[in-house]
Amino acid sequence: MIQNATGLILRTLPLTETSLIVRWLTPEFGRISTVARGARRPQSAFHGKLDLFYEADFSFSRSRHTDLHTLREAGLRATHMALREDLLKLSRAAYAAAFIEQATETETPLPGAFELLRGFLDALCRQKPAAQLVFAFELKLLRELGLDPGPRKTDLTAGSRQIAGVFVSCGWEECLRLKLTRAQTGELRQFLHGFLIFHLGRLPKGRAAALADEV
Repeated sequence: MIQNATGLILRTLPLTETSLIVRWLTPEFGRISTVARGARRPQSAFHGKLDLFYEADFSFSRSRHTDLHTLREAGLRATHMALREDLLKLSRAAYAAAFIEQATETETPLPGAFELLRGFLDALCRQKPAAQLVFAFELKLLRELGLDPGPRKTDLTAGSRQIAGVFVSCGWEECLRLKLTRAQTGELRQFLHGFLIFHLGRLPKGRAAALADEV
């Protein structure tokens, strides 16, 4: 059965000398994996369309026996090229992808998570890669997953609680306009560190690198 979807590429892995495994986040099907046969050949129809954090409309043939489906076509919508020009932006995008992969089940519809990641990547591409975008992404995704940390019920100071509330409920531009003190940045970082470990068992891979410019 052939199905259509819009997706963001979370990861690509070589399968053979000529084929590629592409892991997608889609609103309709959640996280799915496809094999792009021949995608590593220079003349492939997939050439230039399948790379990390690309957004594409694609079709795939669903496998009856495994969770690895066959990619048939892909039409590129966005490349998020600015991520490749800034290592810190790329680290933060990679952390967001790792967070989603760790915290969600495969083949479960995730429209909210898809829109969050799309918005986060767009914000990273447009703006200076402020660490507060990472905090905002963490808090928004936790709420989407039903794990809202409820900052008002914690030991966060009043200022940090207010900032966390804005991160949860407001858009990316408003999140970026907030001015955090060093103490507030450290407080939110530690609060979310403990909360993520408690609920996920371990920190998603890459959090330290994503927050590397914060002291």
